[in-house]
Amino acid sequence: MDIEKYLQLDYWKASATALQQWFLRDVWVVETLLELVVILLCIALGGLVARPFKPRLARLVEQRNWLTSTIGRFLAALQQVLAFALSVMLLALAMVIFQRFELSSRIVNTAMSLLSAWVIIRLVTSILREPAWRRYIALFTWTLAALHILDLLHAFLGLLDSLAVTLGGVRISILLIIKAVIFLTILLRLSLGASSLLEKRIRNMEGLTPSIQVLLSKALKITLLAVAVIVTLSSLGINLSAFAFFGGAIGVGVGFGLQKVVSNLVSGVILLLDRSIKPGDVIEVGSTYGRIESLGARYVSVATRDNTEYLIPNEDLITTQVINWSFSDKLVRLKVEVGVSYNSDIHQVMRLMVAAAAGIPRVLSNPKPLCQLKNFGDSSIDMELRLWISDPENGVSNVSSDVRIAVWDAFKANGIEIPFPQRDLHIKSGFREPPKA
Repeated sequence: MDIEKYLQLDYWKASATALQQWFLRDVWVVETLLELVVILLCIALGGLVARPFKPRLARLVEQRNWLTSTIGRFLAALQQVLAFALSVMLLALAMVIFQRFELSSRIVNTAMSLLSAWVIIRLVTSILREPAWRRYIALFTWTLAALHILDLLHAFLGLLDSLAVTLGGVRISILLIIKAVIFLTILLRLSLGASSLLEKRIRNMEGLTPSIQVLLSKALKITLLAVAVIVTLSSLGINLSAFAFFGGAIGVGVGFGLQKVVSNLVSGVILLLDRSIKPGDVIEVGSTYGRIESLGARYVSVATRDNTEYLIPNEDLITTQVINWSFSDKLVRLKVEVGVSYNSDIHQVMRLMVAAAAGIPRVLSNPKPLCQLKNFGDSSIDMELRLWISDPENGVSNVSSDVRIAVWDAFKANGIEIPFPQRDLHIKSGFREPPKA
C-alpha cells in the first residue's frame, strides 16, 4: 500500500462517493433497517432484564468477602457484562426467527458475534489482578476480534504496515512498533516475575552476605531485562547492528545529561562489592541517623526513628564521611559527661553513676559501665560515664537520656550537687574627674 494516495483529495472524494452508494444500496433498505431495530431492541431488553440481578451480584460479593479474590473479580466482571450476555441470548433467538421466515440476518449475526466476543474476553481477563491491565488487554483483544469478525483485520494490518519510515537502514512501521510494544510488555512482565522468584531464592541462601544477595538480585534483574529487549528486537527481525549509530548519541547524553545517574549506578555497584554498608546497618550521614532498609540502583533507603525514610544517593555514600555504627558488629560505646561540685565525694559519685547506668535495661553488663574523672573544670569536676549497647538501631540518644535521668535521680537522693557556672561582679566606686587644665 502506498501512503501517498491518502494525501490526495481525489482519493477521498472517490471514497466518499463509494461510501454513499454503499449506504443507499446496503443500509437504507427495509431488511437492514429491520435488523438494526431488532438489535437495538435486544440490547435495550437485555439491559432491563439484567437490572435487578446486578445488585444481587454486588451483595453476594460483599457478603462472601470476595472483593479481592478471583471469584470476586469474575462476579464483578459478570455484573458489568450481564446486560450484554442477555442481549446475546436475545439476538440468538432473533436469528432463529429470522431464519424461520427466511429473512437476512447478517447484521444480527455480526452484532451477536461482537457482543459475544466482548463478554467472553471481559470474563477471561477478570482473572488479572491489576485493573489497568484488565482494561487494556480486554480492549486490545476485543479490537482484534472485532476486526476479524468484520473481515477488516488483514486490511487494517496492511494499513499500519504501510505507515513507515526508514532510519539507519531499519524500516520502522506503526505495525512494527505495536508488535514490539506487545512483545516487550509480555517479556518484561515475565522477566520481572522471574527476577522476583529468583530474588526470594537468593534471600533464603544463608551462606551469602546481605550485600552479595542484593548484588546478585540486581544483576539478575538487569540481565533478564536486557535479554527481554534483545529477544524482542530479534523476534521482530531487527538487526541489532543497525542501531550502532545511536551509540554516539547515547554516549554524548551520558556524558552531559546523565552524569549523576551513571555515577549513582556505579557507586551502587561499588557499595555492594566492598560491603561497606548493607541492609540492616545503622549509619549516620550528616544529620541523618537511621537503619538501612534497602540498597537501590540509584539510592539507599535509610529509615529513621521518626518513621521518616531518607533516600540518599549512592554517590554521597562514596564521597562523604559515613559513620557505620554496626559495620563489624553492633557493639557501640556511649559517653555521658556529668559535672559535680568540688564538695562532692568523688568515689561515691563514681559508684552512683555506674549503678545508675547498670539499671538501664539496654546498657550491657559485659562490658560493664565505667566512670572516669576527666578534668578539674572552672566550676565543676568533670566526670565521664562510659557504657555499651548492642542495639544501635533502636536509637542512641534515648539511652543517653535514660542514663542522665537515672544519674540525676541518684544525685538528688544522695545530696550530690551538679553545679552551674557563677560569676562575681565587682563595681569600683569613687570615680574622680580628671583635673582641668
